[in-house]
Amino acid sequence: MNQYRYWKVIFDCFFAAVLIILFLPLLIVLFIVASVDTRSNGIFCQKRIGQYGKLFIIYKFKTIRDKDEYCSKTGSVLRKYKLDELPQLFNIIKCEMSFVGPRPDIEGYYDKLQGDDRKVLELKPGITSEASIKYSNEETILKAQNEPLFYNDEVLFPDKVKMNLVYLENMSLSNDFKILTKTIFKIFIK
Repeated sequence: MNQYRYWKVIFDCFFAAVLIILFLPLLIVLFIVASVDTRSNGIFCQKRIGQYGKLFIIYKFKTIRDKDEYCSKTGSVLRKYKLDELPQLFNIIKCEMSFVGPRPDIEGYYDKLQGDDRKVLELKPGITSEASIKYSNEETILKAQNEPLFYNDEVLFPDKVKMNLVYLENMSLSNDFKILTKTIFKIFIK
C-alpha cells in the first residue's frame, strides 16, 4: 500500500495536468458562466480539512449568488454533471487532493474523529469516493429528514467514515480505477 501511495501522487498530478490542458477552454467558459450567473468572480473558495487534519482551500465554480441561499438553474446543471468540481484539478496539482479519497469536509467532522476512525486522515481528500457515489443525492436525502443535521451527524457521516476506512485498507490502482469508472457512470448514465 505504501508503494501505491507514492505512485498515486504521481498519477494524480500527471493526469490532473493533462486534464487541465485538455479542459482549459471549458474551464475558461465555465468560469465566465459562473461569474455572470453569480455576479461574482465565479470561484468558490472554502477551508476544508485535508490530509492529516491540515486545513486547505478547496476550489469550485460558484453555483449560488452571495446574497441568495439557493442554487441557480445554471448552478444546478453545473452540480448535476459535477462541472463545479473541475477547479479541484488545481487542488490535485498542489498535492492537497487526489482523484479518489474521502470528500473534503468542513471543520468539525473529520478533524473531530476519535480512535481508529482518525486513520481516515491519512488519506488525501478526493474528488470522488465510494461514499460520494453512494450519497450522490445527499442534499435530497437530508431535505427529506425532520432533523437533517442530526441525520447527517448520526447516520450519513459515520457511514462515510466506515466506507473511507475500507478504502484505506484496500487502496490500489485497480480500486481507484473502479471508483472513477463508477463515478463517470453515476454522473452521465443516471
